[in-house]
Amino acid sequence: MRKRLSLPDPGYRGRFAPSPTGPLHFGSLVAAIGSYLDAKHHHGIWLVRMEDLDVPRCAAGAADDILRTLAAFGMHSDEAVLYQSRRTAAYEDALRKLQSCGAAYPCCCTRKEIADSALNGIEGHVYPGTCRNGIPSGREERAWRVRTDNQAIEFDDALQGHITQHLELDIGDFVVKRADGLFAYQLAVVADDAFQNITHIVRGADLLASTPRQIHLQRLLGLPEPRYMHLPVAVNEAGEKLSKQTLAAPVDASAPLATMLQVLEFLQQQPPAELSRTDVSTALEWAILNWDASRLRGIRTLPL
Repeated sequence: MRKRLSLPDPGYRGRFAPSPTGPLHFGSLVAAIGSYLDAKHHHGIWLVRMEDLDVPRCAAGAADDILRTLAAFGMHSDEAVLYQSRRTAAYEDALRKLQSCGAAYPCCCTRKEIADSALNGIEGHVYPGTCRNGIPSGREERAWRVRTDNQAIEFDDALQGHITQHLELDIGDFVVKRADGLFAYQLAVVADDAFQNITHIVRGADLLASTPRQIHLQRLLGLPEPRYMHLPVAVNEAGEKLSKQTLAAPVDASAPLATMLQVLEFLQQQPPAELSRTDVSTALEWAILNWDASRLRGIRTLPL
């Protein structure tokens, strides 16, 4: 019996937002394919956004290489690719709004000063609030931070369940504009998701802990909150997330079918054996029709 697609959601707008610091590896391809399948299974729009805001870390030609790799797997952005490096004015505007309502404040602290006086949180040092009430005399601002409070940020993740985080205790007041003048990921991603009218964010569980910060910013800026689904992260034999830092191998776009099937197996989609005798277009069509994200519920990491 032919499986039916889920009910269409004409308002669904999803995205894949890689940082062009190098070629796609298996872990980033999992996020790309997972986000694409969820969007297309629901008859939605799927966009590609290049998070190239941290220019010093971006590799020459990496953005184009990522787009070519996605195309080899049959995935194309439904609208023009958005580049964060061209949206500085939008991030300036978002920061001004945070400043005007008293939610953002300048900070003069160095990393060493923070490390010497801070407690450890879920992602490193928790900022102790040194500059919350003003920069000490004789010091100059280096960065801009957003105030947090001890109210819990709660949301329901489609796979990971109910998530609660106390930003003040777990993260602390976090940076939205860095000491080097670049805007931080948390602010840029929130501004971009709102600009692109993103309704569903499907990405790796390594970004799960960032979500409460983004929800906090969405609420401060009066922006809509997308629905979230955090996919399992692929790890190597040492339990490390596949990444450029852990020397993850680039995706071989010359043989996309075998890799596509490997991704579908990783995502617990149980592709039939006969798909290995077809082509990547047929495999992608099957995957869209049969996508069942519930098979991944509660899983955060999986060994490759």
